[in-house]
Amino acid sequence: MSIRKDTIWKSDELVKKYLTGTRGAIPLAVEQLDIFARVMVHHRPQVKRFLDIGCGDGIMASVILEHYPEAEGVLVDFSPGMIEAAKERMADKSHQMEILLLDYGEKDWNRADAFGEPFDVIVSGLSIHHQPDERKQELYREIFDMLIPGGVFLNLEHVAPAGIWGDDLFDEYMIDSFYRDQQKKGGGLSREEVKAKYISRGAREANLLSPMELQCQWLRDIGFIETDCFFKAFELALFGGWKPETGESIHP
Repeated sequence: MSIRKDTIWKSDELVKKYLTGTRGAIPLAVEQLDIFARVMVHHRPQVKRFLDIGCGDGIMASVILEHYPEAEGVLVDFSPGMIEAAKERMADKSHQMEILLLDYGEKDWNRADAFGEPFDVIVSGLSIHHQPDERKQELYREIFDMLIPGGVFLNLEHVAPAGIWGDDLFDEYMIDSFYRDQQKKGGGLSREEVKAKYISRGAREANLLSPMELQCQWLRDIGFIETDCFFKAFELALFGGWKPETGESIHP
């Protein structure tokens, strides 16, 4: 059995570094969340329950609540630091939220007693790419089974490039964004210093990237319909699909 490398995200130091620096420098983050919300609201005018897998500090859940303020949410993450950050962000909505320290990389994570009724919406943000392909496919099947008929799954994700040129372009794109961000905050690092930090970051080893097109096909094979990519900038992508309503046709 291979040793999991995603456990690095249980480190409080890495969580703090990500939440206070890295995430804010991700390019087009505002646009990604805007597109995510538009797709979700278009398909699900009403949402009673949602699930955020690998919730981090609850940023995607907070976007959901902007559009469905009465919705009840379940947020799961295996990082104690992320769970604490999510509880802090969701403090004023704590009566509507269940925030669970759970590892969805384990196959028994979605036991019925932990989640109850199916969900209208299931989302994930920059998290599932830490799982090997076999587990990704199993997880997508589990997500399908946890959705109500007509429910939506949206994954804002780090995906594999088509070739080495795509990897190089994405790295340069991210380095430029990080450099601009630290300049805006008054940092004094040169671009070469920012690049060195980016290339040597330990969390990079935990990435197990899969092509967006392949993952969309996995979703279609499972039974999701209208599966599509709604946003893509190099290795950043938003993709997903809907669980058919009763009697609605599915992809072959």
